[in-house]
Amino acid sequence: MRMTFDELGLNEAVLAAVKESGYETPTAIQAQAIPLVLAGRDVVGASQTGTGKTAAFALPSLSKISPLGKPQILVLEPTRELAHQVAEQFIKYGKHTGLKTALLYGGVGYGEQAKALEQGADIVVATPGRLVDHFYRATMRFGALKILVLDEVDRMLDMGFLPQVRKIVNLCPWDERQTLFFSATMPAAIQTFAQWCLKDPISVEIAKREVASTVTHAFYPVAMDQRDELLVGLLDATEWHSVMIFTRTRKEADQVTDMLKENGHPNVVAMHSDVSQKDRMEALQGFRDGKYDVLVATDVAARGIDISGVSHVINYRVPENAEDYVHRIGRTGRAASEGDAFTILTADELDYAKSVEVYVNQTIPRKKLENFPYTYTALLDDDPVRPVRRKSSGPRKRR
Repeated sequence: MRMTFDELGLNEAVLAAVKESGYETPTAIQAQAIPLVLAGRDVVGASQTGTGKTAAFALPSLSKISPLGKPQILVLEPTRELAHQVAEQFIKYGKHTGLKTALLYGGVGYGEQAKALEQGADIVVATPGRLVDHFYRATMRFGALKILVLDEVDRMLDMGFLPQVRKIVNLCPWDERQTLFFSATMPAAIQTFAQWCLKDPISVEIAKREVASTVTHAFYPVAMDQRDELLVGLLDATEWHSVMIFTRTRKEADQVTDMLKENGHPNVVAMHSDVSQKDRMEALQGFRDGKYDVLVATDVAARGIDISGVSHVINYRVPENAEDYVHRIGRTGRAASEGDAFTILTADELDYAKSVEVYVNQTIPRKKLENFPYTYTALLDDDPVRPVRRKSSGPRKRR
C-alpha cells in the first residue's frame, strides 16, 4: 500500500494546502526526502524533471518555520523561469502558514523586490547574480537563515554561477544551517562542491536513467534535407493536444518556429535565452493556458520548467547528450498520463541515437510516416546492407 502525505509528518497548514491541490500520494523522491528534511538532515537529491522535486524540499521546509519577517529559507535557482516557478510553489503550499515569499531575479528593476524583502519575506527564491546584488545593496541579509536549498546545481555549474553560489553559501550561517542540494547529474566538480557546503548529508537518488513507462518512443529516420518536411508531416498526421519541440540552438528554434507558422501552425512560440524575459514568461504562460499549442525550446531555456498536459515531445535533432533525452521526454507522460516522444533521425546522428538507447536501456523502434514522400537514405532500409569482410588467412608472405 502506498504512503500518503498524512504519514510524512508535515504540519497541518501545509498538509491542508497539499490536499487542496488534489495530491494524495507522494512521489518517490518526496516520500524519501521529506522525512529526512523534517529530521534536520542535509540532503543530496538526484532526480530528473517531473519527479516532484520542488515539493520534496518546499513542503518540509515550510513545515519547519514560523513567520519571523526575516529570510529563513533561501532557494537558489539558475534561471528566472525556474525561480518564478518555484516561488509559485512556495506560495501555493504556504498559503495557510502566514509565511511571505520574495522572488529575486535579474532583468527587471530592484524596487518591487526590495519592497518584498522590506515587508518581511520569510522565504527568498532567487537567481545567484540578483541575490548578490541585493546583498551589496543591503536589502538582503542572511543572519536568520535556517534552510538553504541549492536547486539544479549542475545547471548552475554549466552557466558559470558556481563562484557566485560559493560566495552566497559563505554568507549563510554555518552551525544552524540545513542545506538541501538537488541536481539531475553529479559531475566531479559538483561532488567536490557538495562535500564543501554540506554536513554529513544523506543521498536520495531517484531513477536516474528511468523513463516513464507511459511514454511511447520512436525514431523517425529521414534524409537530412527532409527534416523540416517530416516535422510538419508528423504534426499534420498526429492527434496531439500540445507539443514541445526541442532544438539544439537558439537560431534553430527561431527557424523552426518561423517554418511551422508558414506551414499551417500559427499558434507556435519560441523560448530560448535570446528571447526577452517578459516574452519568455508570456510564452510559457501562453503555452500553459492554451494560447500556444506548440512550444519550440532549447534545452537551456526549458530545463526543469514544470509544464503539465504535454501530449507530445518532438526532438528536432537527436540530443548530443543522452541525459538530455531523458530531461526532454520527461515533459510528457507525467502523472500517469500517456505521452509520445518522437525523434527525427538523420544519418549523421546515428552515434547519438545509439547513446540514447544505451542510456535508457531500451531499443527505440524506427518508424516511417505513412504517405510521406521520402527521398532515399540508407536509414530507411529495413535490412541495411552491411559490409562483408573476408576471413583472414593469416599474414601474407612477401614475394
